Amino acid sequence: MGFSGFRVIKEALTGHRGWGPLWRDPAPRAQYDIVIVGGGGHGLATAYFLAKLYGRHRVAVLEKGWLGGGNIGRNTTIIRSNYLLPGNQPFYELSMQHWERQEQDLNFNSMVSQRGIINLIHSDAQRDSFRRRGNSMMLTGAGARLLDRDALRQMVPFLNYDNARFPIKGGLMQTRAGTARHDGVAWGYARAADRMGVDIIQNCEVTGFRIEGGQVRGVETSRGYIGAGKVGVAVAGSSGRVMAMAGLRLPIESHVLQAFVTEGLKPVIPGVITFGAGHFYISQSDKGGLVFGGDIDGYNSYAQRGNLPVVEDVAEGGMALMPMIGRARLLRSWGGLMDMSMDGSPIIDRTPVEGLYFNGGWCYGGFKATPASGHVFAHLLATDTPHDTATAFRLDRFARGHLIDERGAGAQPNLH
Repeated sequence: MGFSGFRVIKEALTGHRGWGPLWRDPAPRAQYDIVIVGGGGHGLATAYFLAKLYGRHRVAVLEKGWLGGGNIGRNTTIIRSNYLLPGNQPFYELSMQHWERQEQDLNFNSMVSQRGIINLIHSDAQRDSFRRRGNSMMLTGAGARLLDRDALRQMVPFLNYDNARFPIKGGLMQTRAGTARHDGVAWGYARAADRMGVDIIQNCEVTGFRIEGGQVRGVETSRGYIGAGKVGVAVAGSSGRVMAMAGLRLPIESHVLQAFVTEGLKPVIPGVITFGAGHFYISQSDKGGLVFGGDIDGYNSYAQRGNLPVVEDVAEGGMALMPMIGRARLLRSWGGLMDMSMDGSPIIDRTPVEGLYFNGGWCYGGFKATPASGHVFAHLLATDTPHDTATAFRLDRFARGHLIDERGAGAQPNLH
């Protein structure tokens, strides 16, 4: 079933009786070439690229719940590639390039909206830092624009420019950044992978790994044993628990990150805005709600709910940046489990167990990285070599002292 304007018109005229399920609901087979544990955005994208780029079609994606029930449906939908360091910037730029053609590649409306992102500047030192980041972005083709106070005021006049504590002096803008519909991303990858023969198996929780002679042979699940030549794990905040079943301890902590949405309002926020003096970021959804978030909760947790001190802190950040937000009524909030690595950057690598591969440690960067994460993880699984843009994301970099020192804004150790 392909999507097109003609198809939409035809279904509208015939009572919408021709639409079918977006993907199959198959029973698990006894054996696969590759099993992906985790049916979120990264797992689904990995399966899609394995089939599309590397011709691997005997692939299964195992999801313990339903597609879209994890972090892929619990985020603030921001996409961007405004990073600084060579270990990160080329990777996120690869992801941005995928975002820009994703709807055509998948034949699915992911509602990608490149409205731009502005990182606000509040001090001379911060301006120097952002100028350096902007230069790095220009060198990698990501594009950047340094805004002075007057140019910024013309674009977003509603900010609190004269706050005595946090005066706004300008901003760094990436015009290609923006937002995408998180559910649409999951559904699009699931549909595209399914059409190429990938089995997407929901309500199938992995309960253990079968490892013989130091090599993985398959996974034990709530729906029985499933054999596999290779197993890739992409389970976000559950990384520590899942990999512990294979006897591995990861340099990762799990924290809750809360997000919020207000009642629907007329268009007011033109793109994505981040508060440079406090951890607060905001955009406006297509339905008019203001979508925003801030810091992770300050303690480890596996619960998909947050706590009130962080709600208060995020609200204070929003009020300091734009006092008008205090007039909006908050509709709901939700929490996602963040797998915080020890240097704020991800891990995509082979593990000491032969045939077992890991993708995690995404901190705040998980959603925006979805396409590139799937691409490079598929490359690793198919070729046993890291992709050119992911050579810095090795698991042993913490032991070797080759950390990627780009601030991930976590709780601890030392704010990641």
